[in-house]
Amino acid sequence: MAERAALEELVRLQGERVRGLKQQKASAEQIEEEVAKLLKLKAQLGPDEGKQKFVLKTPKGTRDYSPRQMAVREKVFDVIISCFKRHGAEVIDTPVFELKETLTGKYGEDSKLIYDLKDQGGELLSLRYDLTVPFARYLAMNKLTNIKRYHIAKVYRRDNPAMTRGRYREFYQCDFDIAGQFDPMIPDAECLEIMCEILRSLQIGDFLVKVNDRRILDGMFAICGVPDSKFRTICSSVDKLDKVSWEEVKNEMVGEKGLAPEVADHIGDYVQQHGGISLVEQLLQDPELSQNKQALEGLGDLKLLFEYLTLFGIADKISFDLSLARGLDYYTGVIYEAVLLQTPVQAGEEPLGVGSVAAGGRYDGLVGMFDPKGRKVPCVGLSIGVERIFSIVEQRLEATEEKVRTTETQVLVASAQKKLLEERLKLVSELWNAGIKAELLYKKNPKLLNQLQYCEEAGIPLVAIIGEQELKDGVIKLRSVASREEVDVPREDLVEEIKRRTSQPLCIC
Repeated sequence: MAERAALEELVRLQGERVRGLKQQKASAEQIEEEVAKLLKLKAQLGPDEGKQKFVLKTPKGTRDYSPRQMAVREKVFDVIISCFKRHGAEVIDTPVFELKETLTGKYGEDSKLIYDLKDQGGELLSLRYDLTVPFARYLAMNKLTNIKRYHIAKVYRRDNPAMTRGRYREFYQCDFDIAGQFDPMIPDAECLEIMCEILRSLQIGDFLVKVNDRRILDGMFAICGVPDSKFRTICSSVDKLDKVSWEEVKNEMVGEKGLAPEVADHIGDYVQQHGGISLVEQLLQDPELSQNKQALEGLGDLKLLFEYLTLFGIADKISFDLSLARGLDYYTGVIYEAVLLQTPVQAGEEPLGVGSVAAGGRYDGLVGMFDPKGRKVPCVGLSIGVERIFSIVEQRLEATEEKVRTTETQVLVASAQKKLLEERLKLVSELWNAGIKAELLYKKNPKLLNQLQYCEEAGIPLVAIIGEQELKDGVIKLRSVASREEVDVPREDLVEEIKRRTSQPLCIC
């Protein structure tokens, strides 16, 4: 290593000598001689295998967000948060990493996607995989038995990213959960109502919410002859039916997971059915399924759920789908997933397959896993797939070339003549202190045309123009950027006039 370092230093010095000779316009022979020496030294150094060219990029499965993208993202978040608050939810936050033990054994086959942090001699830690398990840990740790909460934060999965479809390794989840002992299906129905409210408000296209119950699935597996030990792994196979054909799922069950072909066929008779409350009533009369206690409980609850959904006016958006399995281990009752029926295709848009845009379910046993005495706190919740929603909204904006405001500035403080920087600074300070969102250009003597142009580009609706005459008259010229109309406003009335003119909520897309 020392020899290499010495050689590198000689190469550096010889390189400087060659550059110096070129600057001094030395003779070609002398420069050639010194270049030959440099090449000889470099040859002794050999190829530097240790050094690789550094590529400036974000890690796989992650991305940066431009101001335009963040403006869209904030609007989506505003819609979601206002809905959560409308339904009386409080907000919490938890650490971005948890003890590895907290996350272990909660996600079934998906556990392999958890990011483990390097052991540095302290606690063994992992990045959170979702917001549900940390929420259950929070409830058990704080001995809470009753809360309605929402939580919006980033989670991490070592998944195969498909970024065009809104699948990342680092992404936001927007969760809403109701914890507590309540009468059956009332909180569950509200969760589905919230899901529908948000998807309607975001206007991303027509959607359908698939509903099932883990007890119906487990009962179905039992009567079909699936061994208890294979329930979860077969559940994981069934969950793929929205992506691949029944034949492929059956081949996986039989070929990879060792299920008898006739058992797989029996499962196939059930999981390919979907419908509404009439299917629930039909299965309640099923000679085999109606004999299974778990399945019967699940079907009874689903019937009640459909009654409440009808009262909420959303039953037409819900489909009872026996293939919905939701691979996560912690679900114990009703499960649901919202999918877009078709991605809206407008002029210039490519069809975008984004899969599910919201999901959730009931998990009554998860909190008990963390409680020293195993005390259970029934929970039900939902998660909005915001990254997939962003993909749809962004693509639509690109196709329509719709202008997106990236700031909320209400007024630009401008001057019509030179040497008015002090007056502009005084006025902008007055506006800031009055709660007005205001800007000024960072030049002593900007041209009025440049200031007006800046407003056009940034979407700023008003310009407060100061001139020598306005200062004498004690007024400010207020200009509407859109209509180009100008009025003189007494300085003491300026704040109220700006507020009056910009009282409409600012739209960012």
